[in-house]
Amino acid sequence: MLHPSSQSQHTRRRALTISGGTGAALLLSHCRSLPDEGSGSTAMRPPRLPWSTVFKGESKFRALCDRAGKERWASLPIGKRTAAVGSALCGTAYVNYTLEIDDRIESPCANFEGLDCWTFYETALAMARLVTNPASLWTREGLLHYIELERYRNGRCDGTYVSRMHHLEEVFADNERRGLGKNVTASLGGSRLQRRVRYMQTRTAVRNSRYMRNDPSMVPAMAKIENQISALPVYYIPNSKVASIESKLEDGDVLAIVTDWHSTYTSHVGLAKRDGATCRFMHATSSRDKGRRCIVDTRISNYLREKSANIGLIVFRPGEAPLIG
Repeated sequence: MLHPSSQSQHTRRRALTISGGTGAALLLSHCRSLPDEGSGSTAMRPPRLPWSTVFKGESKFRALCDRAGKERWASLPIGKRTAAVGSALCGTAYVNYTLEIDDRIESPCANFEGLDCWTFYETALAMARLVTNPASLWTREGLLHYIELERYRNGRCDGTYVSRMHHLEEVFADNERRGLGKNVTASLGGSRLQRRVRYMQTRTAVRNSRYMRNDPSMVPAMAKIENQISALPVYYIPNSKVASIESKLEDGDVLAIVTDWHSTYTSHVGLAKRDGATCRFMHATSSRDKGRRCIVDTRISNYLREKSANIGLIVFRPGEAPLIG
């Protein structure tokens, strides 16, 4: 894998979110296969890898749990709850490749010491769902349960790298099918966009993935998945229309930045943060000018104009998840 410092910032941004992070997303699971229907069992399972490998920053996690209790986050709607967690995570360092934790065995994992754009929104949402459970279940196991629910196809690991969803378009479609949220882009006036998705088959993706480097036989399976993603109906809101729909965005909406790179759809992701009549973009940024950390940035319509490669926005509105049973 190329270290982030050896790549251009633009290439890092694309590699990060397009593949679900090639640093943020390279996640192979040890979990046993489960049925595909619905959102699956709500039972927690221990990881096969050591806790020191799959869970970092436990003191920060415990502090977040304490704050959740004192500020009664569980009483908030899911969107405001997610935004509250995201705001609490602001200041956390931007760190790439945090999910590259083993050459072959992969486990749902979390790192409160460093986040990238994908794991920032994912961790905030998982924590927001966790705190609706009794406080006795606010544990490492509980958090990883909700991360697994969001991160993996059908909400479950099946022991293979390809069970991890590496494209946000598939994450949104898979989670919506299981009743965990709704892609509201089309209802906000979005336009249809069709592309041939193939990023995870490229030499760059294979080189940056320690899992595919160790087992290149996974590439054909990834190609099959990307063919299926290419057939998904994808809508986006062009840059020119985003300002006019900002008032309709809600706290905690997942905001995916659409790129002009034609082997995928998105290059970055974050959360909506209401600010009066406008909406600001809360995300983990790799920009040194912005401190390489999780921040509440400018309004989303202004953010999109910062880079010529940004062409629009996809909006996914998360819903509640089943309690741990």
